[in-house]
Amino acid sequence: MENVSVEGVRSAAIESGIRYASRLDLVLFELAEKTKTAGVFTLNAFCAAPVMVARRHIAAMSPRYLLINTGNANAGTGVQGERDAIACCEAVARECGVNAEQVLPFSTGVIGELLPVDKIVGALPAAHKALAVDQIAAAARGIMTTDTRPKMVSRQVMVEGHQVTISGIAKGSGMIKPNMATMLSYIFTDARLTQSTLDRLLREQVALSFNRITVDGDTSTNDCCLLSATGCSAAPVEAESGQCHAVFEEALADIFRELAVELIKDAEGATKFVTVAVTGGRDSGECLQVGYAVAESPLVKTALFASDPNWGRILAAIGRAGLDSLDINAVEVWLGNTRIVENGCRDAHYTEEAGQAEMDRNEITISISLARGDFSEKIFTADLSYDYVRINADYRS
Repeated sequence: MENVSVEGVRSAAIESGIRYASRLDLVLFELAEKTKTAGVFTLNAFCAAPVMVARRHIAAMSPRYLLINTGNANAGTGVQGERDAIACCEAVARECGVNAEQVLPFSTGVIGELLPVDKIVGALPAAHKALAVDQIAAAARGIMTTDTRPKMVSRQVMVEGHQVTISGIAKGSGMIKPNMATMLSYIFTDARLTQSTLDRLLREQVALSFNRITVDGDTSTNDCCLLSATGCSAAPVEAESGQCHAVFEEALADIFRELAVELIKDAEGATKFVTVAVTGGRDSGECLQVGYAVAESPLVKTALFASDPNWGRILAAIGRAGLDSLDINAVEVWLGNTRIVENGCRDAHYTEEAGQAEMDRNEITISISLARGDFSEKIFTADLSYDYVRINADYRS
């Protein structure tokens, strides 16, 4: 994990004892004064208190500070939870000399417990003092919960002789079907971008990355994804038309995609990284419909964990996806390079040995051709293992 700092961004990660001792659990980001930020948040109706507050604050003023705590989601906490989130913002504002609305709060952890505001507020002076340009890797560790490793991706590209830097971090291993973004993700660049372009880029890149992954089909109460541009680079990234230089946009897409893939590769208890590729759909929506039906099927996911080429489970998931007038005789299904289904039944040349060889791999692609249109989509997911059950059964222990 390469630690590449972005000019105009400082960060700190410290231990505040929110839930566990001797663990980084409080992260503070400072953004340069002219930084522009775009954000997307969970669509879960029971969204966490910090999500409610962050939505209001980002609509009111340009953020200067991001405060993230782990160990406590501050979700399902009612009016008091919102007051606690605001109290933390006000404490950062006092400490750093900004308006409270310039602080965005984020929380992740156990749902239904009140936020330990005193611990967070008490640790803020140390966090403020520790702010530095080279601490983003520590921040990536500080936002982890059940993750086994931090996720950070950086790129530096040249645009007409000027360097542009992009660095992003993310966390999330379970309760992942983002339905907007991921559990928590923060992506920073020193590019100069207008607010409208920043908003567009975030929506587009989230749709093609974090909104194409699922671990268990559960949309978190606390999901968020932010994209911040400090404007410290002299690179002419954005044209007057609002279009961005292709080199920059490609690098940005790589950051989003790699972070999303890393989340799936570190999914709770996962032993396999799985791509479900659906082609031949009438539109993108029905490709996603089929893709998620297969990717979230407990029977398919447990077969993947067992390396069992039980292709009937895949067929059943496709059939219950709800597509109108699906011609099952036109559907084809592959495991890797091995076709397992054609003409509505097992491929005439398929052998159990060939299917087993594909399922024994650590990275598996399930390809599905609907043969009814020109659209295609990919979903990234993982298997469902004993460890997934154990981790979530013991989550509050």
